[in-house]
Amino acid sequence: MMLLIACTPPSPMATVPATQRGGPIDPHATAETRALFYNLRDLARRHVLFGHQDDLAYGYHWVAEPGRSDVRESSGSYPAVYGWEVSGLETSAPTNIDGVDFERMRGWIAEGYRRGGVITISWHVGNPLTGRNAWDTTSAVAAVLPGGARHEQFRGSLDRLAVFLGSLHGPGRSTGSAPTPIPVIFRPWHEMTGGWFWWGVPHTKNDEFARLWRFTVQYLRDVKGLHNLLYAYAPNASGPGGVDTYLAGYPGDAWVDVLGYDRYLNERTSPEALAGLTRELSWVVTRAESRGKIPAFTETGQNALRDSTWWTGQLARAIEGDSVSRRIAYVMVWRNANRASRTDDHYFAPYRGQPSEQDFRRLKADPLFLFEDALPDLYRLGATR
Repeated sequence: MMLLIACTPPSPMATVPATQRGGPIDPHATAETRALFYNLRDLARRHVLFGHQDDLAYGYHWVAEPGRSDVRESSGSYPAVYGWEVSGLETSAPTNIDGVDFERMRGWIAEGYRRGGVITISWHVGNPLTGRNAWDTTSAVAAVLPGGARHEQFRGSLDRLAVFLGSLHGPGRSTGSAPTPIPVIFRPWHEMTGGWFWWGVPHTKNDEFARLWRFTVQYLRDVKGLHNLLYAYAPNASGPGGVDTYLAGYPGDAWVDVLGYDRYLNERTSPEALAGLTRELSWVVTRAESRGKIPAFTETGQNALRDSTWWTGQLARAIEGDSVSRRIAYVMVWRNANRASRTDDHYFAPYRGQPSEQDFRRLKADPLFLFEDALPDLYRLGATR
């Protein structure tokens, strides 16, 4: 059967300055998506954007209240980067694994984009062999690859994902404000160097993970015709060297736009450990810059923020540890679960009155870090120069 691949004509290379070539891996990326790629890569040399997962959907004391944001209420601004999760789409569920309604999520994504924020999406897809969640580590990658027993099922999951990603629209910069696909930094198969997800490299053989990654990109980009995605490869810290397994599942430069890193800190992180994180971030930045990619600290945090000076004493200290580590494009902390939804505290950004709030404001005052209120127009090419 012949596949009809939906494509938009590529922008002529002559319209992109020579210094900005080697851009997104999608040669047909929308104008706004290309602009986001180049602007983030350029801005990373001077600033770090601050992000928060599920920021507009709920907070520690509230759920789905228009205009609310724990980050805004504790710092004075919305975050510059909004993280979202789409697990549940593969089964046509109305909400994701954290109870966020997909219809409302679409609106919150459009809201953040309209204000100039950056959208990033992860996908904790359930195990296709067992039907259980992403943390069921039954080996399943071989089963979803072409020729595998669950390959057609997996294509169906990607189809439903593509419908959602393709439905995200907002005012364009290159179209006279006519609706255009909202650019998304898509972070699938994250923390693949660990062993806690079914897609983890330890549960695969040979190049199975790299093949999974390539198939995902090829299917969304070339078969489903989605040209509003940048693809973020985001291993976790692993082993005493931190980044020693970073490239274990790497699919190749032709398949990745963002070199990310997921690494959490606790309340007793030693100065030596912070120095180690600085070295790890520098390693990621160096690899990203040499490949023309965007470096990012894609997921981090300290649960319940028991260290009231965590923001400047740990996070900023590690990022600003040397002249290279500070050249990451953005850092994102995890979500603030509503206190009524859990029996334990699970939050990673301060809410109003939380003990680390004052230190968080000091982080916002640091000229290295940008929140939404200080962003240039990241969706217009050359806006950061």
